[in-house]
This record gives sequence, structure tokens and C-alpha cells, in this order.
Amino acid sequence: MKARKVLKWANRIVTNVLVILLIGVAALVLSTKLTGGEPEVFGYQLKTVLSGSMEPDIQTGSIIAVRSIAEEEKSSFVKGDVITFMEEDNKLVTHRIAEVTETGNGVLYTTKGDNNNAVDRNPVLADNVVAAYDGFTIPYIGYIGSFAQSPNGSIVFMIIPGILMLGYSGFTIWRALRQIEEKENVADAK
Repeated sequence: MKARKVLKWANRIVTNVLVILLIGVAALVLSTKLTGGEPEVFGYQLKTVLSGSMEPDIQTGSIIAVRSIAEEEKSSFVKGDVITFMEEDNKLVTHRIAEVTETGNGVLYTTKGDNNNAVDRNPVLADNVVAAYDGFTIPYIGYIGSFAQSPNGSIVFMIIPGILMLGYSGFTIWRALRQIEEKENVADAK
């Protein structure tokens, strides 16, 4: 009897976790489609850190949350703020502001990775700033995200869970049919 209760609770927990994961993934996909690109949760985008330029605070392979900024915020950053900006080759970089310079054409930020010896070669135009980093990071999860985007990762993170969900559904149906059959056998025995 206790084993049956434990199985019942385990079944409920697994079912609820799967439903929550399904709703979460659906929400991220919908958010991605509505914003036209990067998934955004509560105004934050998750980015994978590919280099060690900001170590030790932001480690290679981490996931960071960057806050999307409005157009009027782009020129309001100060020395010490960490920003995410678009480089000339459409690559996103997250570095700390080392110096702010106001010119006739607008604000320029001189940036530097915390782990780099020198400032970045090219100053960043305020118009190229896309987000601000507020300090939220999850170490090493970026490696999983990068793997998930590879062909082998697709198999591990999409096909295998799909097969497991089908198997779990089949097991649940089989168990329900067995319980109905047992009740019929008990009713026939009376």
C-alpha cells in the first residue's frame, strides 16, 4: 500500500514537472516569435559567455542575464557599468565602461574586459549599446546551451526526452488499463 502511494506521488511530481517544462518552453518560443529574435523573460535576455575577458566575475561558459534598454537609456551609462554592445561584425560583446566621452556626434564609451590588459581598440557608440548587465550569472550553463544547439545536442535534448515522454505516456495508459482489468476481475469474482 505504501509503495502504491509513493508511486502515485512520484507520478504526480513527474507529470507536474513535465507540464511546467512544456509551458516554459512554449512561453520562450512565443516570446522569441513576438520579439522577432532573442527570447526575453521579464525584460531580460539570456546570453552565453564565450570568452574569459570578464573573468573572474563572469566566467567562460556562463549564462548571463542582460536587461534590454530603451533608446533614451543608451547614453546614460557611467564609468564602471557593464554593457552589452554590437561590434562592427554583428558580434555582441559584454565589457565594462572604462571611460565616457561626449562628442558632438554623441556619447562614446571606452570599454575593457576585466581580465584584459588594455582597453578595447574601438570606442563604442552609444547607439550600439543593446543591453546592460546587472550582475545575474549562472556559471557553466552556457556549455549546455551551446551543446544543445549542436546536432548531438538536438538528439539529447529533443529526441530522447520525446521518446521518454512517449514511453511514460504508454506506461501510464498500460497501468490505467491494468487497474480497470483488476477491478473487473474483482467484480466478476463476487
